[in-house]
Amino acid sequence: MTKDLLGRHHAVLPDWLALYYEEPLEITHGEGRHVWDAEGNRYLDFFGGILTTMTAHALPEVTKAISEQAGRILHSSTLYLNRPMVELAERIAELSGIPDARVFFTTSGTEANDTALLLATTYRRSNTVLAMRNSYHGRSFSAVGITGNRGWSPTSLSPLQTLYVHGGVRTRGPFAHLDDDAFIAACVADLKDVLGHTRPPAALIAEPVQGVGGFTSGPDGLYAAFREVLAERGVLWIADEVQTGWGRTGDHFWGWQAHARSGPPDILTFAKGIGNGMSIGGVVARAEVMNCLDANSISTFGGTQITMAAGLANLAYLLEHDLQGNARRVGGLLRERLRAVAAQVPHAREVRGRGLMLGVELTRPGTDEADPAAASAVLEAARDGGLLIGKGGGHDTSALRIAPPLTLTVAEAEEGAAILENALRSL
Repeated sequence: MTKDLLGRHHAVLPDWLALYYEEPLEITHGEGRHVWDAEGNRYLDFFGGILTTMTAHALPEVTKAISEQAGRILHSSTLYLNRPMVELAERIAELSGIPDARVFFTTSGTEANDTALLLATTYRRSNTVLAMRNSYHGRSFSAVGITGNRGWSPTSLSPLQTLYVHGGVRTRGPFAHLDDDAFIAACVADLKDVLGHTRPPAALIAEPVQGVGGFTSGPDGLYAAFREVLAERGVLWIADEVQTGWGRTGDHFWGWQAHARSGPPDILTFAKGIGNGMSIGGVVARAEVMNCLDANSISTFGGTQITMAAGLANLAYLLEHDLQGNARRVGGLLRERLRAVAAQVPHAREVRGRGLMLGVELTRPGTDEADPAAASAVLEAARDGGLLIGKGGGHDTSALRIAPPLTLTVAEAEEGAAILENALRSL
């Protein structure tokens, strides 16, 4: 049955639409932190539909909110007043930390970042954008144009002039040997040098923790140091929180808060986890930036009632159950467990990340050379053991990505770590 579906998939869908596993998996249903495939196999889910099932599969509070809203009205567009959209916007504006915030809803993180670029370039009247090396911001034409990861950037024909700066990867590149303070100083010097050779940019867009890049990040305070340089020149800071938002990193509700001495970003983008599987993205910006457009606009599907109902219920559950705190506690235990395993596995170069956003980078033993074949082998072995994880990284997809729902229990973390240990040792 799955082989038949795979053949149909290849017959009608693009060749570049990636599938995991040598024998791709059809997931039919889920509950809590587990999912089942079409053959009835049960898996512990440590990837959550690419960090999207943020709280739990089939969370009763969210499914109830969706069902009740579906019984009233699914959709009306932004041409009409929409109570759930206003209510969710009010909550997100308050949580964002951005003063006099305005919120615009989209259907995805790609569209959110696309909107942020539209706002920044219009507000600054510049089509030059600063981005981080190893970054990923989506698959639209403009988002691909600012993505600093060759594996996810299929064209250089972009409407934007993009300049890439150092800092998103702490343990690779020309500054890797420096301590944190010296690393930040070197990255700031690089930024100043770039700014000295170009027309004034519209914005710097950066993920506080690079998602597709393999859960890499610069030292805490890096973007605060960047912000001081940018603010002197009026350049905006866009924090791409599509993967890092809503408490996933444990220590903070937003990833930008690890760089908080500079205050909140000018623009914040979000998506993925807020809908717990429903398609929600969005942009938060202070009013003068959000309102800079001088033409009419609407959104047909952004902020539609059924997705807003899901987002409200999901956010309420997350806050009431302190899932940020759970990410910090359980994620910390899982990280140390994986570090203990990695110390005994020659292929494991580094275990990194924070909260329930962890990466394990694999290299050929005794070198810093990426080993994508090893990452694929571990992915397969983990599946055979009943665990689903992801892959990423700017060096030939050689990092394992581990991002379970934020309700993960200690027992489930131990179970997943044991399966992953066996998979890593199988190398």
